[in-house]
Amino acid sequence: MVFTEDVAAQPGGDVTGATGGTAGPAGSGATGDLLGVPGGEVAAARHAYSEDISAVQQIYALRNHRVEFTPSVNVALNDPYVAHTGFGLSASYWISNVLSVGLTGVFFQGLNVPSDVNYFVGRSTGLVVPINEYQLAAALNFSYVPLYGKFSMFSRYIFHWDMYLTAGVGIMRTRPIPAVDPEIRTFDYGTRIMFDAGVGLRVFLSRSVGITAELRNFIYPELLENTSIGPDSVGGNSRCATCRRNPNTWTSQNALTDNVMVSVGLTLFLPFSFTYRLPK
Repeated sequence: MVFTEDVAAQPGGDVTGATGGTAGPAGSGATGDLLGVPGGEVAAARHAYSEDISAVQQIYALRNHRVEFTPSVNVALNDPYVAHTGFGLSASYWISNVLSVGLTGVFFQGLNVPSDVNYFVGRSTGLVVPINEYQLAAALNFSYVPLYGKFSMFSRYIFHWDMYLTAGVGIMRTRPIPAVDPEIRTFDYGTRIMFDAGVGLRVFLSRSVGITAELRNFIYPELLENTSIGPDSVGGNSRCATCRRNPNTWTSQNALTDNVMVSVGLTLFLPFSFTYRLPK
Protein backbone atom coordinates (compact mmCIF):
# COMPACT_ATOMS: atom_id res chain seq x y z
CA MET A 1 0.00 0.00 0.00
CA VAL A 2 1.38 3.45 -0.98
CA PHE A 3 0.28 6.75 0.57
CA THR A 4 0.50 10.11 -1.12
CA GLU A 5 2.45 12.75 0.66
CA ASP A 6 -0.43 15.26 0.58
CA VAL A 7 -3.00 13.02 2.11
CA ALA A 8 -0.64 11.58 4.71
CA ALA A 9 0.20 15.08 5.82
CA GLN A 10 -3.42 16.09 6.47
CA PRO A 11 -4.34 15.60 10.13
CA GLY A 12 -7.45 13.56 10.51
CA GLY A 13 -7.83 13.18 6.79
CA ASP A 14 -8.62 10.02 4.89
CA VAL A 15 -5.83 7.68 3.98
CA THR A 16 -6.00 6.78 0.32
CA GLY A 17 -4.21 3.79 -1.11
CA ALA A 18 -2.61 3.38 -4.47
CA THR A 19 -5.88 2.05 -5.87
CA GLY A 20 -7.78 5.13 -4.75
CA GLY A 21 -9.72 3.35 -2.04
CA THR A 22 -10.47 5.03 1.23
CA ALA A 23 -9.46 3.38 4.51
CA GLY A 24 -12.41 2.81 6.77
CA PRO A 25 -12.57 2.02 10.48
CA ALA A 26 -9.98 -0.27 11.99
CA GLY A 27 -10.73 -3.93 11.52
CA SER A 28 -13.06 -3.50 8.52
CA GLY A 29 -12.18 -5.16 5.21
CA ALA A 30 -8.91 -4.00 3.73
CA THR A 31 -8.35 -1.62 6.61
CA GLY A 32 -7.78 -4.43 9.15
CA ASP A 33 -4.09 -3.56 9.26
CA LEU A 34 -4.77 -0.32 11.12
CA LEU A 35 -5.04 0.04 14.87
CA GLY A 36 -8.30 1.15 16.38
CA VAL A 37 -6.98 4.54 17.49
CA PRO A 38 -8.49 7.98 16.92
CA GLY A 39 -7.73 9.16 13.43
CA GLY A 40 -6.68 5.76 12.21
CA GLU A 41 -3.32 7.03 10.97
CA VAL A 42 -1.11 4.59 12.89
CA ALA A 43 -0.54 1.24 11.25
CA ALA A 44 -0.24 -1.85 13.40
CA ALA A 45 3.39 -2.82 14.05
CA ARG A 46 4.19 -6.39 13.10
CA HIS A 47 7.33 -7.92 14.64
CA ALA A 48 8.62 -11.29 13.51
CA TYR A 49 8.89 -13.73 16.45
CA SER A 50 12.18 -15.55 16.25
CA GLU A 51 13.65 -18.02 18.80
CA ASP A 52 15.94 -20.98 18.22
CA ILE A 53 14.48 -24.14 19.74
CA SER A 54 16.13 -27.50 19.24
CA ALA A 55 13.68 -30.37 19.11
CA VAL A 56 16.43 -32.89 19.90
CA GLN A 57 19.34 -31.50 21.92
CA GLN A 58 22.86 -32.87 22.06
CA ILE A 59 24.06 -34.65 25.21
CA TYR A 60 25.40 -32.05 27.63
CA ALA A 61 28.53 -33.97 28.75
CA LEU A 62 29.99 -36.69 26.57
CA ARG A 63 31.77 -39.57 28.31
CA ASN A 64 33.00 -41.39 25.23
CA HIS A 65 36.82 -41.89 25.21
CA ARG A 66 37.33 -39.77 28.34
CA VAL A 67 39.00 -40.66 31.63
CA GLU A 68 37.05 -40.16 34.85
CA PHE A 69 38.61 -39.65 38.30
CA THR A 70 36.42 -39.72 41.41
CA PRO A 71 37.78 -39.13 44.94
CA SER A 72 35.18 -40.02 47.54
CA VAL A 73 34.33 -40.48 51.22
CA ASN A 74 32.85 -43.90 52.10
CA VAL A 75 30.81 -44.91 55.16
CA ALA A 76 29.55 -48.43 56.04
CA LEU A 77 25.83 -48.70 56.76
CA ASN A 78 25.13 -52.19 58.08
CA ASP A 79 27.72 -52.81 60.82
CA PRO A 80 26.31 -51.58 64.15
CA TYR A 81 29.42 -52.61 66.12
CA VAL A 82 32.24 -50.92 64.16
CA ALA A 83 32.16 -47.67 62.19
CA HIS A 84 34.04 -48.29 58.94
CA THR A 85 34.99 -45.04 57.24
CA GLY A 86 37.29 -44.88 54.23
CA PHE A 87 38.67 -42.59 51.57
CA GLY A 88 38.32 -43.86 48.02
CA LEU A 89 39.58 -43.13 44.53
CA SER A 90 38.16 -44.46 41.26
CA ALA A 91 39.65 -44.17 37.79
CA SER A 92 37.63 -45.24 34.76
CA TYR A 93 38.03 -45.16 31.00
CA TRP A 94 34.83 -44.78 29.00
CA ILE A 95 34.86 -47.20 26.08
CA SER A 96 31.64 -45.65 24.78
CA ASN A 97 29.25 -43.04 26.07
CA VAL A 98 27.49 -45.61 28.29
CA LEU A 99 30.14 -48.25 29.12
CA SER A 100 33.37 -47.92 31.13
CA VAL A 101 36.04 -50.06 32.76
CA GLY A 102 38.10 -48.93 35.72
CA LEU A 103 39.71 -49.48 39.11
CA THR A 104 38.22 -48.64 42.49
CA GLY A 105 40.16 -48.44 45.74
CA VAL A 106 39.11 -47.59 49.31
CA PHE A 107 41.53 -47.17 52.23
CA PHE A 108 40.19 -47.86 55.77
CA GLN A 109 43.20 -48.45 58.04
CA GLY A 110 43.19 -46.20 61.09
CA LEU A 111 39.57 -45.17 60.52
CA ASN A 112 37.80 -48.21 62.07
CA VAL A 113 36.18 -47.24 65.38
CA PRO A 114 34.16 -49.65 67.63
CA SER A 115 30.74 -48.14 68.26
CA ASP A 116 28.94 -47.51 71.54
CA VAL A 117 26.56 -50.33 70.66
CA ASN A 118 29.41 -52.82 70.88
CA TYR A 119 30.52 -51.42 74.25
CA PHE A 120 27.08 -51.38 75.88
CA VAL A 121 26.11 -54.83 74.55
CA GLY A 122 29.20 -56.31 76.18
CA ARG A 123 28.64 -54.45 79.42
CA SER A 124 24.92 -55.18 79.76
CA THR A 125 24.77 -58.80 78.60
CA GLY A 126 28.25 -60.08 79.30
CA LEU A 127 28.47 -61.29 75.70
CA VAL A 128 31.22 -60.47 73.25
CA VAL A 129 30.44 -59.98 69.58
CA PRO A 130 33.26 -60.78 67.11
CA ILE A 131 34.19 -57.58 65.27
CA ASN A 132 36.53 -56.86 62.38
CA GLU A 133 38.38 -53.95 60.88
CA TYR A 134 39.28 -53.19 57.26
CA GLN A 135 42.58 -52.14 55.76
CA LEU A 136 41.69 -51.60 52.11
CA ALA A 137 39.50 -52.74 49.23
CA ALA A 138 40.41 -52.77 45.55
CA ALA A 139 38.37 -53.95 42.56
CA LEU A 140 38.19 -53.99 38.79
CA ASN A 141 34.77 -52.65 37.82
CA PHE A 142 32.57 -52.24 34.78
CA SER A 143 29.98 -49.46 34.70
CA TYR A 144 26.93 -48.99 32.50
CA VAL A 145 24.72 -45.90 32.15
CA PRO A 146 21.08 -46.88 31.42
CA LEU A 147 19.48 -43.51 32.24
CA TYR A 148 20.38 -39.87 31.82
CA GLY A 149 18.44 -36.62 31.71
CA LYS A 150 18.10 -33.21 33.28
CA PHE A 151 16.04 -31.37 35.88
CA SER A 152 15.25 -27.78 36.71
CA MET A 153 15.83 -26.15 40.10
CA PHE A 154 14.11 -22.96 41.26
CA SER A 155 12.85 -22.48 37.67
CA ARG A 156 16.25 -21.01 36.86
CA TYR A 157 19.02 -23.61 36.91
CA ILE A 158 19.17 -26.75 34.77
CA PHE A 159 21.30 -29.69 35.90
CA HIS A 160 22.12 -32.74 33.80
CA TRP A 161 22.39 -36.15 35.49
CA ASP A 162 22.95 -39.80 34.76
CA MET A 163 22.40 -43.04 36.69
CA TYR A 164 24.93 -45.86 36.40
CA LEU A 165 25.22 -49.51 37.45
CA THR A 166 28.58 -50.95 38.46
CA ALA A 167 29.93 -54.41 39.31
CA GLY A 168 33.30 -56.09 39.57
CA VAL A 169 35.72 -58.36 41.40
CA GLY A 170 38.72 -57.62 43.60
CA ILE A 171 40.26 -58.09 47.04
CA MET A 172 39.42 -57.02 50.58
CA ARG A 173 42.03 -56.95 53.35
CA THR A 174 40.55 -57.33 56.86
CA ARG A 175 41.37 -58.77 60.27
CA PRO A 176 39.49 -59.53 63.49
CA ILE A 177 39.69 -56.99 66.30
CA PRO A 178 40.68 -58.94 69.46
CA ALA A 179 37.60 -58.58 71.66
CA VAL A 180 37.24 -62.00 73.32
CA ASP A 181 40.78 -62.34 74.71
CA PRO A 182 42.62 -59.10 73.87
CA GLU A 183 45.38 -59.77 76.43
CA ILE A 184 46.71 -62.70 74.39
CA ARG A 185 45.34 -62.53 70.87
CA THR A 186 46.66 -60.42 68.01
CA PHE A 187 45.71 -60.67 64.36
CA ASP A 188 47.32 -59.77 61.04
CA TYR A 189 45.49 -58.52 57.98
CA GLY A 190 44.43 -61.21 55.52
CA THR A 191 43.38 -60.98 51.88
CA ARG A 192 39.86 -62.08 50.86
CA ILE A 193 38.35 -62.41 47.39
CA MET A 194 35.60 -59.83 47.01
CA PHE A 195 32.69 -59.18 44.65
CA ASP A 196 31.02 -55.81 44.52
CA ALA A 197 27.93 -54.32 42.89
CA GLY A 198 26.28 -50.95 43.20
CA VAL A 199 24.24 -48.12 41.75
CA GLY A 200 25.19 -44.46 41.53
CA LEU A 201 23.91 -41.04 40.52
CA ARG A 202 26.05 -38.37 38.89
CA VAL A 203 24.96 -34.70 38.64
CA PHE A 204 27.01 -32.49 36.33
CA LEU A 205 28.02 -29.01 37.47
CA SER A 206 29.77 -28.43 34.14
CA ARG A 207 30.73 -30.55 31.14
CA SER A 208 33.72 -31.95 33.06
CA VAL A 209 32.89 -31.70 36.78
CA GLY A 210 30.11 -33.38 38.72
CA ILE A 211 28.97 -34.67 42.11
CA THR A 212 28.55 -38.42 42.60
CA ALA A 213 26.54 -40.39 45.17
CA GLU A 214 26.81 -44.17 45.21
CA LEU A 215 25.51 -47.20 47.10
CA ARG A 216 27.73 -50.28 46.78
CA ASN A 217 27.78 -53.72 48.39
CA PHE A 218 31.11 -55.49 49.02
CA ILE A 219 30.60 -59.26 49.38
CA TYR A 220 33.46 -61.37 50.77
CA PRO A 221 34.21 -64.18 53.30
CA GLU A 222 35.11 -62.69 56.69
CA LEU A 223 37.33 -64.49 59.21
CA LEU A 224 35.80 -64.24 62.71
CA GLU A 225 37.40 -64.45 66.12
CA ASN A 226 36.73 -67.56 68.19
CA THR A 227 34.46 -66.77 71.15
CA SER A 228 35.84 -69.72 73.17
CA ILE A 229 39.03 -69.52 75.22
CA GLY A 230 41.10 -72.63 75.89
CA PRO A 231 43.12 -73.41 79.03
CA ASP A 232 46.51 -71.79 79.60
CA SER A 233 48.24 -75.17 79.44
CA VAL A 234 47.56 -78.88 79.34
CA GLY A 235 50.04 -81.07 81.17
CA GLY A 236 52.54 -78.22 81.34
CA ASN A 237 52.44 -77.69 77.54
CA SER A 238 51.35 -74.14 76.81
CA ARG A 239 51.47 -74.67 73.02
CA CYS A 240 48.99 -77.52 72.85
CA ALA A 241 46.34 -77.69 70.17
CA THR A 242 43.58 -76.40 72.44
CA CYS A 243 45.60 -74.01 74.60
CA ARG A 244 44.82 -70.34 75.02
CA ARG A 245 48.13 -69.19 73.52
CA ASN A 246 47.90 -71.30 70.40
CA PRO A 247 47.11 -68.96 67.44
CA ASN A 248 45.22 -71.78 65.73
CA THR A 249 42.49 -71.49 68.39
CA TRP A 250 42.01 -67.72 68.01
CA THR A 251 39.74 -67.83 64.94
CA SER A 252 36.66 -69.91 64.27
CA GLN A 253 35.26 -69.88 60.71
CA ASN A 254 34.68 -67.75 57.64
CA ALA A 255 31.31 -66.03 57.36
CA LEU A 256 29.96 -64.52 54.15
CA THR A 257 29.75 -60.79 54.79
CA ASP A 258 27.88 -57.97 53.06
CA ASN A 259 29.53 -54.63 53.60
CA VAL A 260 27.06 -52.04 52.30
CA MET A 261 28.69 -48.66 51.85
CA VAL A 262 27.50 -45.25 50.73
CA SER A 263 29.96 -42.86 49.14
CA VAL A 264 29.87 -39.21 48.10
CA GLY A 265 32.51 -37.81 45.80
CA LEU A 266 33.56 -35.29 43.18
CA THR A 267 33.98 -36.59 39.64
CA LEU A 268 36.36 -35.09 37.08
CA PHE A 269 36.47 -35.90 33.35
CA LEU A 270 39.63 -35.52 31.26
CA PRO A 271 40.17 -33.98 28.79
CA PHE A 272 38.12 -30.99 29.88
CA SER A 273 36.81 -30.27 26.38
CA PHE A 274 35.32 -32.43 23.65
CA THR A 275 33.99 -31.99 20.13
CA TYR A 276 30.72 -33.26 18.70
CA ARG A 277 30.98 -35.08 15.39
CA LEU A 278 27.60 -34.90 13.78
CA PRO A 279 26.56 -37.11 10.83
CA LYS A 280 26.64 -35.39 7.42
